[in-house]
Amino acid sequence: MNRMDAALRDLAGMDDLAALSSGIHDLHPGVKLLAAIIYIATVASFGKYDLSGLLPMVLWPVLLYQLSGIPVSLCFRRLRYVLPLVLAVGIWSPFLDRQPVLQIGTVTVTGGVLSMCTLMLKGVLCLLASFLLMATTGIDRLCAALRAMHVPEYAVTLLLLTYRYIAVMLREVSVMTDAYSLRAPGEKGIRFRAWGSFLGQLLLRSMDRAQALYDSMLLRGYRGEFYYAGTRPVQGRDLLFLALSAAVCGFLRFVPVAQILGRMFV
Repeated sequence: MNRMDAALRDLAGMDDLAALSSGIHDLHPGVKLLAAIIYIATVASFGKYDLSGLLPMVLWPVLLYQLSGIPVSLCFRRLRYVLPLVLAVGIWSPFLDRQPVLQIGTVTVTGGVLSMCTLMLKGVLCLLASFLLMATTGIDRLCAALRAMHVPEYAVTLLLLTYRYIAVMLREVSVMTDAYSLRAPGEKGIRFRAWGSFLGQLLLRSMDRAQALYDSMLLRGYRGEFYYAGTRPVQGRDLLFLALSAAVCGFLRFVPVAQILGRMFV
């Protein structure tokens, strides 16, 4: 199994996770989307030096992962290629901001180091919330929720086809990579001089497959709506979850939980 096959298996695994049943899975997709937006907006609202205030925000997604039956480690394993990019967001901060802001014993912590840690934690928390939303909802139900919120049809269709197109492109890359390996045994990777023709063939083949995919969707009755997603009306438990999510985010945002706990135990 090459890397593309492994990536395809991970992508298909997202649909398998969304097909599970739990209290979080059974919530209305629109409510989960709004809760994720509220959480991400709350995380982004913290100041660049407010690391102690941001730390308690870890508790809410970890609790939801436990309730949904999805291990947190699975998120980090599936997003192992994205996490380095997220962690690299604030890597230059220690070089740009060298003003001391904290003294821990004999160690002086500069504002750049503190802002770097805060930015990295923000990125990780946003990834946790986004992955949980996809893993408990699925792309079809998520798109149905967006249409129910009156998001334009073209934007939702573009999101859906982009998601489906990733699987098509990965499948074509897997087939072409295997074909190249059979024609050039013993080579590690693809020769530099073959990259142009390889990418051109990949573009043409994936475009044909994507068009066939869209035509099949139209033949099955797709007209920009998602009646097949089985989205139900919003119920009381959905509103309760949304209110609880907003209340928890508001509490963790405006109440210095870390400082209170620090005074209790120190």
